[in-house]
Amino acid sequence: MSTSTHSPAGPSASVAGQAGAGGTVTDRLVEANVRYAAEFEDPGMDAKPVLRVAVVACMDARLDLHDALGLSLGDCHTIRNAGGVVTDDVIRSLTISQRALGTRSVILIHHTNCGLESITEEFRQELEAEVGQRPVWAVEAYKDADQDVRQSMQRVRTSPFLLHTDDVRGFVFDVTSGLLREILPVS
Repeated sequence: MSTSTHSPAGPSASVAGQAGAGGTVTDRLVEANVRYAAEFEDPGMDAKPVLRVAVVACMDARLDLHDALGLSLGDCHTIRNAGGVVTDDVIRSLTISQRALGTRSVILIHHTNCGLESITEEFRQELEAEVGQRPVWAVEAYKDADQDVRQSMQRVRTSPFLLHTDDVRGFVFDVTSGLLREILPVS
């Protein structure tokens, strides 16, 4: 299956070509899964990550977390959302990750040029005007990725549901260089 590491024209052209032939992007992905499953061998592992780490990161398609962090299948739990912010649902996932599946470390990753830097909480008001119902969730937009990483670290460290809050580290991934820059918590 082609990925974003190929030239920008590659995947877009193939998707456009298949969509024009009556297929959808989802059809293409399901077909890719059939090819994957034909060669798939059960790795014989359980849901507990080998490295006992959970990574919370933005859903941005430019972040290939496994390659960027040198991870293999089964090494970590990966929790992704818009912005990589620590929301109630992220705390839920981290709690299950720690209490039921043995993780002890948490890595938080935001990135440069994030879409959440260009929208505001007014997004919710616009949705309410369009659909007639205001979302119960916050957009969690921010202007300063470093500060938002600090806030996310603080949310993890102060959650009463998490057992392990001593190894929580935060980073900003530079989408142009591929490097992580560590963000120190407020002392």
